[in-house]
Amino acid sequence: MDSVELLPVGQRVAYWRGRRKLSQQMFADRLGKSKSWVDKVERGVRSLDRLSTLQEIARVLRIDTAALLGGNTAPAEAPHGAEGVDRIRAALSRYEIPLGVPAGLRSVLPVDRMLREVEHAWTTFQYARYQQVIDMAPELLINAQRTYARAPVTGRIPLVEAYRITAALLVKLGDAELAWLATDRAMLAATGDRELVAAAAVQLGQVLRMSGRTREAKSVMLAAAYRIAPPVIESGTPAELSLCGTLLIQAALAAAQHGNEPAATELIDEAASMAERVGDGNNYHHTGFGPTAVALARTAAAVESGDARAAIAWHEKATRRPGWRWLPPEHRAAHLLNVARAYLHADDATTAARMLVEAERTAPAEIRHRPAARELLAEIARDACAPSTITQLAVSLGVG
Repeated sequence: MDSVELLPVGQRVAYWRGRRKLSQQMFADRLGKSKSWVDKVERGVRSLDRLSTLQEIARVLRIDTAALLGGNTAPAEAPHGAEGVDRIRAALSRYEIPLGVPAGLRSVLPVDRMLREVEHAWTTFQYARYQQVIDMAPELLINAQRTYARAPVTGRIPLVEAYRITAALLVKLGDAELAWLATDRAMLAATGDRELVAAAAVQLGQVLRMSGRTREAKSVMLAAAYRIAPPVIESGTPAELSLCGTLLIQAALAAAQHGNEPAATELIDEAASMAERVGDGNNYHHTGFGPTAVALARTAAAVESGDARAAIAWHEKATRRPGWRWLPPEHRAAHLLNVARAYLHADDATTAARMLVEAERTAPAEIRHRPAARELLAEIARDACAPSTITQLAVSLGVG
C-alpha cells in the first residue's frame, strides 16, 4: 500500500480498478464515461483536477477520496465567505412570490429600478468583483421576488436575471447544491418565455457540468439550444444566435468532459457559424458570445479532453484576436486558468505559473474566491520549477 501512495493519481485509479476486478469498460459504464476517457486517465494523458470527479471515482471503487488524492495533495481552503453564502441561502429560502408581498410593505422596487439593479449586478460579476456580488445578491434576490409578486408580467425578467447571476456566482464559489437551487428557480420563473428559458439554461449547463452530470448536461443543453435556434441562421437575431451558440458550447464542453471529443468538435463548429454572424464585442444575455468566445471554448474542450498541445495552440490563436481584449475580465481570467491547467499537463509549470499570475492580474477574485483556482495554484506552487512569483502568491493567499 505504501508504494501505491507514490503512484500518480491515474495509476492509483488503475490499481484500485484492478483490485475491484473491473474492466475499463465496466468501470466506464458505472461512471457514465467512455472507455477512452478511463484509458486516458489511467495513462496520465487526462488529468483529474475536479474534486467532484474524484469523489465519483472513489464512490464507484468503494474507497475514500483521500486514497486517490494521496498524502501529497490537499485541496486548498477557500477564503472566508461562508457568511455571505449563508445570506444567499436564506434569501433563496424565502417565498415572497407564492405567499405574496406583506400588506403595507413599502420596499417594493419598481420594475425599471430592478432591471437596473440586475444589470449592475451582472456588470459587477463580469468584472470579477465577486465579493461585491456576494454582498449584493441576498437583497437583490429578495427585491426581485417582491417586485415579481407585485408585477408578475413585467417583473419576470429581473427575477430570472437575479436567479441567473446568483447561480453564476455560486458556480464560481464551488457551491453546486446552492447553485442548482438558484438555477432551478430561474428555469421555473422563465417557463413560457423561450428566450428567458434559454438564458437560464446557460447556468443550468454550468451546474450540471460542475456536478459531473455530463450526459444530462449535453442532452438538456442541446434541447435548449435547438428550441431557441432560428429555422435558418440568417433569420436569427443576434440575441437568439448568442443564446443558441452559448448553449451549444455548453453541450460541447459536456461532451468533452464525458470523453466524446468528436461530438465536442462538431458542436463547437456549429456554434462558430453562429458566432460569425454575431461578431465580437457583444454581450447579449451576458454571454460574451462571438468568434473569440468560440475560440476560447475550443481551448476549454481540449483541456477537458486531455489534449494540452491543442489547448495551447487554440489559446495562442484566440488571444491574438482583437476580440480577446473586448471580453469581460471574468471571461478572460477564467480562460487563463484553463490554459494554466493545459501548460501544467504539458509539464510546463513555468508557463502555467505565468498564466495564473496573468489571471490574477486580470481579475484577482478569480484566484481568491474560486476553490478550483486555489487548488490549481497550490498544485503549481508545489512544482519544483514554479517561479518565486507563484510561491509568493500562494503564500499571500494562504494556499499550500
